[in-house]
Amino acid sequence: MTELLTAAQMRAIEQAAIASGEVTGLELMERAGRGVVEAVFEEWPELATTSHRAVVLCGPGNNGGDGFVVARLLKDWGWEVEVFLYGDADKLPPDARVNYKRWGEMGEVGVANHEVINERPAFDLRVDAVFGTGLQRPPSDVLSGAFQGARKVKREGGKPVPPKRVAVDCPSCLDLDTGRPRILPNRWEGDIHLDFYADLTVSFHRFKVGLHLAEGANYCRKLKVVDIGLEDNKSEPPWICRGFINEDMDLSRTTCLELSESSEVSDAWPEILLWKDDLHKFKHGHALILSGPSSKTGAARLAARGALRIGAGVVTVGCPPDAVAENAAQLNAIMLEAVQDAEALAWVLQDTRINALCLGPALGQARARELVPVALAAGRKCMLDADALSAYADDPETLFKLTSFHREVVLTPHAGEFARLFPDIAKRLSQEPMSGPAYSKVDATREAAKRAGCVVLFKGADTVIADPDGRAAINSALYERAAPWLATAGSGDVLAGFITGLLARGFAPMQAAEVGAWLHVECALKFGAGLIAEDLPETLPKVFSDLGV
Repeated sequence: MTELLTAAQMRAIEQAAIASGEVTGLELMERAGRGVVEAVFEEWPELATTSHRAVVLCGPGNNGGDGFVVARLLKDWGWEVEVFLYGDADKLPPDARVNYKRWGEMGEVGVANHEVINERPAFDLRVDAVFGTGLQRPPSDVLSGAFQGARKVKREGGKPVPPKRVAVDCPSCLDLDTGRPRILPNRWEGDIHLDFYADLTVSFHRFKVGLHLAEGANYCRKLKVVDIGLEDNKSEPPWICRGFINEDMDLSRTTCLELSESSEVSDAWPEILLWKDDLHKFKHGHALILSGPSSKTGAARLAARGALRIGAGVVTVGCPPDAVAENAAQLNAIMLEAVQDAEALAWVLQDTRINALCLGPALGQARARELVPVALAAGRKCMLDADALSAYADDPETLFKLTSFHREVVLTPHAGEFARLFPDIAKRLSQEPMSGPAYSKVDATREAAKRAGCVVLFKGADTVIADPDGRAAINSALYERAAPWLATAGSGDVLAGFITGLLARGFAPMQAAEVGAWLHVECALKFGAGLIAEDLPETLPKVFSDLGV
């Protein structure tokens, strides 16, 4: 199990280890610098074979100290290394200043600005060791110019060869808690911000939250986590991260976000999901998917297929009478029930074996306003998506009164739906972080879940899931786990069906949302390019087989 940390949590862990005498700051800095060099040679083996040129940009904190170690180690390897400092050497922290002096015995330290760096010959490697976890404000014009100067391209065989770019902790314009760049309004024009991009980002001890949110993956490109001896850790790619985040980020009261691997996902379900000889279909749960009228039924069928494939014992589509024939022509294992209005839904829900409902996919907003209160009043687990959310855009508090009373509910808004239900939270999330702690998608989703009184799954490649008690999860479909094929019509309806099916099987809302989101991405990765929504449920058996389920 690998933890995902905020910048403040990482600093607190380091400080606690140093205070306990477990390790010194200089030892941590040495391990970090060595880890960066090893990561560079692992990523680009050709750089370890012959002498090359590197420019190392160091900052005014301990991240800069890591950079001085990297410079010294590359110099020892036989490289030509030039170091430039952004800040005042006299104000460096003690450990960083020690490594500044050590480098000073091997080479000079220049001033980090565009004019100085741009005069130098082109480099094979650019090391960004300026801010790391310490960025609290947008980079200055001087620093932006220094990065621009360090991107000089050399030519080999008549072809341009840009320098390899490695970032220590994270690119120096990126906020590690939000995954968003710190940019002053109207500051960066054209492609200047591209200078901060890294081809490889080396993180220490644990992955950080911002690497898996918003634009983090765009700036970091590829991740490597290095063990610096604080405790055991794993460096596998991220899958699901879950846990608790406290608003004040007090480490003593915070369980860090965690990443779980596929084996941990499958191990979490045996008693719930595994098929057993002594069970019949209704003990596997009965999911009711509410459909829209004739010609608006496809989304509900996608959700129903997802619920059935993920393990619900029985799935019924409830649709208006005029849509029964349309659905019947395309459904076999999925049952049908005529549900014209609220009265009809209440009658259907007299069947107590129905234990999970899905409302929203192409339901129609007027129909949703009529049926959602009945569904929630019945006390069954509910999955609300699409029209079930948009129907309350002008009066979200009415919806929240219903969901807060029931609680066993999952809301799955995309960005537009989230903004309509939580306009003030969305506005705060969209504001550029200017100084101090920034507001992240994790913060926004936790606040939304608390207000709605139920689980909120905020969709995206950086899907965030939160419950009213403050638990938060990130399902990261980034880096090696990127699944751009999910941007296709109907994929969200299938996700709604996955979650509903898991709710029917007995999963708690938070767990159903986590596992459903993880499997949704896993199916896309398993199928690959050319995916359409109908393929997602049909790929589940292969995913289950890989998991040993």
